[in-house]
Amino acid sequence: MKRLIVILLMLSALPLSAQVDRKEVRAGNRALRKGDAAAAELEYRKAVAKDTASVAGWNNLGVVLSGRGDKQGAAEAFGKALQSSAAPKDLIRSSFNLGTVAIDTRNWQEAVKLFRNVLLMDPDNMLAKERYTYAKKMLQDQQQNQDQQQNQDQNQDQNQDQNQDQQDPPEDQPEDQPEDQPEDPDGDQQNQQDQQNQQDQQDQQNRQDQDQGQDGQQKQQISPQQARQMLQAVQAKEKETQDKVKKEKAALLKSRQKEKNW
Repeated sequence: MKRLIVILLMLSALPLSAQVDRKEVRAGNRALRKGDAAAAELEYRKAVAKDTASVAGWNNLGVVLSGRGDKQGAAEAFGKALQSSAAPKDLIRSSFNLGTVAIDTRNWQEAVKLFRNVLLMDPDNMLAKERYTYAKKMLQDQQQNQDQQQNQDQNQDQNQDQNQDQQDPPEDQPEDQPEDQPEDPDGDQQNQQDQQNQQDQQDQQNRQDQDQGQDGQQKQQISPQQARQMLQAVQAKEKETQDKVKKEKAALLKSRQKEKNW
Protein backbone atom coordinates (compact mmCIF):
# COMPACT_ATOMS: atom_id res chain seq x y z
CA MET A 1 0.00 0.00 0.00
CA LYS A 2 2.86 2.41 0.76
CA ARG A 3 4.29 1.66 -2.70
CA LEU A 4 0.91 2.44 -4.25
CA ILE A 5 0.74 5.80 -2.41
CA VAL A 6 4.30 6.67 -3.49
CA ILE A 7 3.47 5.94 -7.15
CA LEU A 8 0.33 8.02 -6.97
CA LEU A 9 2.13 10.94 -5.32
CA MET A 10 4.97 10.74 -7.84
CA LEU A 11 2.55 10.85 -10.73
CA SER A 12 0.56 13.62 -9.08
CA ALA A 13 3.69 15.73 -8.90
CA LEU A 14 3.35 16.36 -12.61
CA PRO A 15 1.23 19.38 -13.55
CA LEU A 16 -2.30 18.23 -14.35
CA SER A 17 -5.20 19.78 -16.19
CA ALA A 18 -7.86 21.79 -14.39
CA GLN A 19 -9.91 18.62 -13.89
CA VAL A 20 -7.69 17.64 -10.91
CA ASP A 21 -9.39 20.32 -8.82
CA ARG A 22 -12.62 18.37 -8.74
CA LYS A 23 -13.54 17.36 -5.20
CA GLU A 24 -13.96 13.63 -6.01
CA VAL A 25 -10.34 13.36 -7.18
CA ARG A 26 -9.10 15.26 -4.12
CA ALA A 27 -11.23 13.08 -1.86
CA GLY A 28 -9.83 9.96 -3.49
CA ASN A 29 -6.27 11.20 -2.98
CA ARG A 30 -6.94 11.81 0.73
CA ALA A 31 -8.44 8.34 1.14
CA LEU A 32 -5.46 6.77 -0.57
CA ARG A 33 -3.00 8.57 1.72
CA LYS A 34 -4.84 7.11 4.66
CA GLY A 35 -4.45 3.64 3.14
CA ASP A 36 -8.13 3.24 2.31
CA ALA A 37 -7.86 1.99 -1.29
CA ALA A 38 -11.53 1.00 -1.45
CA ALA A 39 -12.72 4.50 -0.54
CA ALA A 40 -10.22 6.00 -2.99
CA GLU A 41 -11.48 3.78 -5.82
CA LEU A 42 -15.05 4.81 -5.05
CA GLU A 43 -14.17 8.52 -5.25
CA TYR A 44 -12.23 8.10 -8.53
CA ARG A 45 -15.13 6.24 -10.07
CA LYS A 46 -17.40 9.09 -9.08
CA ALA A 47 -15.04 11.52 -10.76
CA VAL A 48 -14.96 9.66 -14.13
CA ALA A 49 -18.72 9.12 -13.94
CA LYS A 50 -19.24 12.87 -13.73
CA ASP A 51 -16.55 13.65 -16.33
CA THR A 52 -15.64 10.79 -18.67
CA ALA A 53 -12.70 12.85 -19.94
CA SER A 54 -11.16 13.27 -16.48
CA VAL A 55 -7.50 12.42 -17.09
CA ALA A 56 -6.66 12.58 -13.36
CA GLY A 57 -9.68 10.47 -12.42
CA TRP A 58 -8.81 7.73 -14.93
CA ASN A 59 -5.11 7.71 -14.10
CA ASN A 60 -5.64 7.56 -10.33
CA LEU A 61 -8.29 4.86 -10.74
CA GLY A 62 -5.82 2.86 -12.81
CA VAL A 63 -3.20 3.15 -10.05
CA VAL A 64 -5.62 1.76 -7.47
CA LEU A 65 -6.72 -1.13 -9.71
CA SER A 66 -3.11 -2.01 -10.57
CA GLY A 67 -2.18 -2.00 -6.87
CA ARG A 68 -4.80 -4.65 -6.07
CA GLY A 69 -3.78 -6.83 -9.04
CA ASP A 70 -6.51 -5.95 -11.53
CA LYS A 71 -4.14 -5.44 -14.49
CA GLN A 72 -6.86 -5.58 -17.13
CA GLY A 73 -8.95 -2.97 -15.32
CA ALA A 74 -5.87 -0.80 -14.81
CA ALA A 75 -4.98 -1.02 -18.52
CA GLU A 76 -8.51 0.03 -19.47
CA ALA A 77 -8.39 3.02 -17.07
CA PHE A 78 -4.95 4.17 -18.28
CA GLY A 79 -6.13 3.73 -21.87
CA LYS A 80 -9.10 6.03 -21.18
CA ALA A 81 -6.73 8.56 -19.63
CA LEU A 82 -4.46 8.44 -22.70
CA GLN A 83 -7.42 8.95 -25.03
CA SER A 84 -8.53 11.97 -22.98
CA SER A 85 -5.04 13.46 -22.72
CA ALA A 86 -4.23 16.58 -24.72
CA ALA A 87 -1.48 18.35 -22.79
CA PRO A 88 2.06 16.89 -23.23
CA LYS A 89 2.44 16.18 -19.51
CA ASP A 90 -0.88 14.32 -19.43
CA LEU A 91 0.24 12.27 -22.43
CA ILE A 92 3.53 11.46 -20.71
CA ARG A 93 1.84 10.38 -17.50
CA SER A 94 -0.82 8.24 -19.23
CA SER A 95 1.70 6.59 -21.58
CA PHE A 96 4.05 5.87 -18.66
CA ASN A 97 1.28 4.26 -16.59
CA LEU A 98 0.00 2.16 -19.52
CA GLY A 99 3.55 1.08 -20.36
CA THR A 100 4.07 -0.07 -16.77
CA VAL A 101 0.99 -2.31 -16.96
CA ALA A 102 2.27 -3.68 -20.28
CA ILE A 103 5.50 -4.73 -18.54
CA ASP A 104 3.56 -6.33 -15.70
CA THR A 105 1.52 -8.36 -18.21
CA ARG A 106 4.65 -9.19 -20.26
CA ASN A 107 3.32 -7.39 -23.31
CA TRP A 108 6.83 -6.38 -24.33
CA GLN A 109 6.00 -4.99 -27.75
CA GLU A 110 3.37 -2.63 -26.36
CA ALA A 111 5.67 -1.59 -23.52
CA VAL A 112 8.49 -0.72 -25.93
CA LYS A 113 6.14 1.41 -28.02
CA LEU A 114 4.70 3.31 -25.03
CA PHE A 115 8.03 4.07 -23.33
CA ARG A 116 9.50 5.12 -26.67
CA ASN A 117 6.69 7.65 -26.92
CA VAL A 118 7.45 8.87 -23.39
CA LEU A 119 11.13 9.36 -24.26
CA LEU A 120 10.25 11.25 -27.43
CA MET A 121 8.28 13.73 -25.32
CA ASP A 122 10.60 13.62 -22.26
CA PRO A 123 14.15 12.48 -23.24
CA ASP A 124 15.52 13.07 -19.72
CA ASN A 125 13.04 10.75 -18.00
CA MET A 126 15.50 8.23 -16.51
CA LEU A 127 12.81 5.89 -15.19
CA ALA A 128 11.25 5.71 -18.65
CA LYS A 129 14.71 4.95 -20.13
CA GLU A 130 15.23 2.07 -17.73
CA ARG A 131 11.84 0.56 -18.46
CA TYR A 132 12.24 1.06 -22.21
CA THR A 133 15.63 -0.71 -22.17
CA TYR A 134 14.26 -3.55 -20.08
CA ALA A 135 11.17 -4.04 -22.26
CA LYS A 136 13.26 -3.95 -25.45
CA LYS A 137 15.65 -6.61 -24.13
CA MET A 138 12.77 -8.87 -23.11
CA LEU A 139 11.13 -8.41 -26.52
CA GLN A 140 14.34 -9.45 -28.28
CA ASP A 141 14.65 -12.52 -26.08
CA GLN A 142 11.04 -13.42 -26.74
CA GLN A 143 11.45 -13.14 -30.50
CA GLN A 144 14.66 -15.19 -30.38
CA ASN A 145 12.95 -17.93 -28.39
CA GLN A 146 10.05 -17.96 -30.81
CA ASP A 147 12.43 -18.30 -33.78
CA GLN A 148 14.26 -21.17 -32.08
CA GLN A 149 11.00 -22.91 -31.27
CA GLN A 150 9.81 -22.46 -34.84
CA ASN A 151 13.05 -23.95 -36.19
CA GLN A 152 12.75 -26.89 -33.81
CA ASP A 153 9.17 -27.49 -34.90
CA GLN A 154 10.20 -27.39 -38.56
CA ASN A 155 13.08 -29.80 -37.97
CA GLN A 156 10.78 -32.12 -36.05
CA ASP A 157 8.23 -32.06 -38.87
CA GLN A 158 10.95 -32.80 -41.44
CA ASN A 159 12.26 -35.70 -39.37
CA GLN A 160 8.77 -37.12 -39.02
CA ASP A 161 8.22 -36.82 -42.79
CA GLN A 162 11.53 -38.57 -43.52
CA ASN A 163 10.76 -41.38 -41.07
CA GLN A 164 7.32 -41.80 -42.61
CA ASP A 165 8.80 -41.94 -46.12
CA GLN A 166 11.24 -44.64 -45.00
CA GLN A 167 8.48 -46.70 -43.41
CA ASP A 168 5.99 -46.42 -46.27
CA PRO A 169 6.48 -48.88 -49.20
CA PRO A 170 6.77 -47.50 -52.77
CA GLU A 171 3.43 -46.80 -54.39
CA ASP A 172 4.15 -49.07 -57.40
CA GLN A 173 5.13 -52.08 -55.29
CA PRO A 174 2.65 -54.04 -53.14
CA GLU A 175 3.50 -54.12 -49.47
CA ASP A 176 2.54 -57.74 -48.83
CA GLN A 177 1.27 -60.66 -50.86
CA PRO A 178 -2.41 -61.25 -50.01
CA GLU A 179 -2.70 -64.12 -47.59
CA ASP A 180 -6.03 -65.32 -49.05
CA GLN A 181 -4.73 -65.66 -52.61
CA PRO A 182 -5.83 -69.13 -53.87
CA GLU A 183 -3.31 -71.53 -55.28
CA ASP A 184 -3.59 -72.65 -58.93
CA PRO A 185 -2.96 -76.42 -59.05
CA ASP A 186 -3.90 -76.59 -62.75
CA GLY A 187 -1.39 -73.91 -63.50
CA ASP A 188 1.32 -75.85 -61.67
CA GLN A 189 0.45 -79.07 -63.54
CA GLN A 190 0.49 -77.25 -66.84
CA ASN A 191 3.90 -75.81 -66.08
CA GLN A 192 5.19 -79.25 -65.16
CA GLN A 193 3.74 -80.75 -68.38
CA ASP A 194 5.33 -77.97 -70.46
CA GLN A 195 8.66 -78.59 -68.83
CA GLN A 196 8.36 -82.35 -69.46
CA ASN A 197 7.49 -81.78 -73.15
CA GLN A 198 10.45 -79.51 -73.53
CA GLN A 199 12.67 -82.14 -71.93
CA ASP A 200 11.30 -84.87 -74.23
CA GLN A 201 11.90 -82.74 -77.30
CA GLN A 202 15.41 -82.04 -76.15
CA ASP A 203 16.08 -85.74 -75.56
CA GLN A 204 14.71 -86.60 -79.00
CA GLN A 205 16.86 -83.98 -80.65
CA ASN A 206 19.90 -85.33 -78.82
CA ARG A 207 19.14 -88.85 -80.01
CA GLN A 208 18.77 -87.67 -83.60
CA ASP A 209 22.07 -85.89 -83.38
CA GLN A 210 23.67 -89.03 -82.00
CA ASP A 211 22.15 -91.20 -84.81
CA GLN A 212 23.37 -88.81 -87.46
CA GLY A 213 26.78 -88.86 -85.92
CA GLN A 214 26.83 -92.66 -85.91
CA ASP A 215 25.71 -92.80 -89.56
CA GLY A 216 28.44 -90.45 -90.51
CA GLN A 217 30.95 -92.57 -88.70
CA GLN A 218 29.62 -95.69 -90.38
CA LYS A 219 29.84 -94.08 -93.80
CA GLN A 220 33.33 -93.02 -93.13
CA GLN A 221 34.24 -96.58 -92.08
CA ILE A 222 33.15 -98.32 -95.48
CA SER A 223 36.08 -100.11 -97.12
CA PRO A 224 37.03 -99.73 -100.83
CA GLN A 225 35.97 -103.32 -101.56
CA GLN A 226 32.55 -102.69 -100.10
CA ALA A 227 32.29 -99.52 -102.16
CA ARG A 228 33.07 -101.48 -105.41
CA GLN A 229 30.51 -104.08 -104.53
CA MET A 230 27.90 -101.42 -103.93
CA LEU A 231 28.78 -99.78 -107.27
CA GLN A 232 28.57 -103.10 -109.15
CA ALA A 233 25.19 -103.75 -107.60
CA VAL A 234 23.94 -100.40 -108.72
CA GLN A 235 25.28 -100.96 -112.24
CA ALA A 236 23.68 -104.40 -112.46
CA LYS A 237 20.40 -102.91 -111.36
CA GLU A 238 20.65 -100.25 -114.03
CA LYS A 239 21.48 -102.91 -116.76
CA GLU A 240 18.51 -104.98 -115.67
CA THR A 241 16.30 -101.94 -115.92
CA GLN A 242 17.61 -101.09 -119.39
CA ASP A 243 17.07 -104.63 -120.66
CA LYS A 244 13.53 -104.57 -119.39
CA VAL A 245 12.85 -101.31 -121.16
CA LYS A 246 14.26 -102.69 -124.42
CA LYS A 247 12.06 -105.79 -124.26
CA GLU A 248 8.99 -103.65 -123.63
CA LYS A 249 9.83 -101.47 -126.65
CA ALA A 250 10.35 -104.53 -128.89
CA ALA A 251 7.03 -106.00 -127.83
CA LEU A 252 5.29 -102.71 -128.47
CA LEU A 253 6.82 -102.43 -131.94
CA LYS A 254 5.84 -105.97 -132.86
CA SER A 255 2.27 -105.32 -131.77
CA ARG A 256 2.01 -102.25 -133.99
CA GLN A 257 3.25 -104.17 -137.03
CA LYS A 258 0.55 -106.81 -136.60
CA GLU A 259 -2.09 -104.12 -136.49
CA LYS A 260 -0.85 -102.70 -139.78
CA ASN A 261 -1.03 -106.07 -141.46
CA TRP A 262 -4.72 -106.30 -140.55
